[in-house]
Formats: sequence, structure tokens, C-alpha cells
Amino acid sequence: MSGNLYPLFLNLQGRTCVVVGGTEMAEGKTRELVDAGARIRLIAPEVTNQISAWVQEGKLHWEPKVYEAGDLREAYLVVSVADTDTNARVFADAEAQHIFCNAVDDIQHCSCYASAVVHRGPLQIAISTAGNSPALAQRLRKEFEGQFGEEYGPWVEHLGKTRAVLLQDNGVAGEVRRKMLHEQASAAAFENFRTHHPVITNRR
Repeated sequence: MSGNLYPLFLNLQGRTCVVVGGTEMAEGKTRELVDAGARIRLIAPEVTNQISAWVQEGKLHWEPKVYEAGDLREAYLVVSVADTDTNARVFADAEAQHIFCNAVDDIQHCSCYASAVVHRGPLQIAISTAGNSPALAQRLRKEFEGQFGEEYGPWVEHLGKTRAVLLQDNGVAGEVRRKMLHEQASAAAFENFRTHHPVITNRR
């Protein structure tokens, strides 16, 4: 790979995403798309019990067959969890149709890579190794989860509300507003928020 990757968070709400594969690994990738609100079409001869349950709940559409040309119709993103030959065909079709493609554990057939993500409400911290070491990405995710606790979720929501109010205040000059926004996002401001808004977690 030449050049740097362009880090990007995609809004998949209501967008058509295709998953090729019905294994447990495909289930994990599908879960992320379900959580993102994507319109999912899954292609695989067989699927896990969880995927079947999602089908029954109307969270995705399952086409019980092997992948064929034309299966990427109207797709915005495709995630292929299959053998190398199938991944290669999926990738070639995706490239021809200008569709983002992530072939799990198959770097040469990817135009994008899934990240290990720390979720704290609206705060998301994504770690990528460009597919070189998912294990390292997972280790770093766990370290960040310890560094950024559950309290960051409500704090970021609080920052969003105070920012919206401040942006609507025409009496505050631009430079002053910028300084206030940075002060509100400071470590000291976070400690003050955490002191007055304790968060109870049920970590295992």
C-alpha cells in the first residue's frame, strides 16, 4: 500500500450495505451495521442463529445463496467474509461500481478497513492498522477503554448542548467563543463535570 489512509466516519443510516457470508465472523460485522442503522442485504447459503433472528426481526434481508455478479446492486458498502476467491470477485465487482469494499482478513481485496472502536456515547475513538495487525488494534482499544471511562459519553453530550447555546449567542465575539469552547473541552472542565455528574457503570 502506498500513501496514507484517509480516516473517515461513515453515516450508514438507511444506506444499503451488503454482507457476503453468514459465519460467526460475518455476524460480528453485521451487528456493527445493524447498530449503524444500515439497510442490510446479506448473501450466504447458511447463517448463524443470531443472523436468522435479525432476519425475523426485520433488521436485514437474507438471500440464501452463493454470491453472484449483480448482488452489489445499489450498495454503498460491501463487507465480504468469505474465501479468497469469493472476496476477489466481490472486490472486483465493487471496484467496477465504485463501492467501498472491506474483505475481512484479506488486505489485498479491501478499499477500506474496519477499525477497532471505543464507544462512549457520541464519542468514538477508532484505531486502525490498515489491516496489518487487527490484534494490535484490539489491544489498543482495550487500553483506550480504560483511559476513557463511561463518563465521557454524558460529558460529550453536555459539550454539544453548551456549544449549541454558545453558537446561537450573537453577543459573543468569534475569538472569545473559540476560547470558551476550548476551555469547556479542557481536562479541568472534564474533572469538574465528572465530580458533579458521577456515572455508575456495571463493568464485568
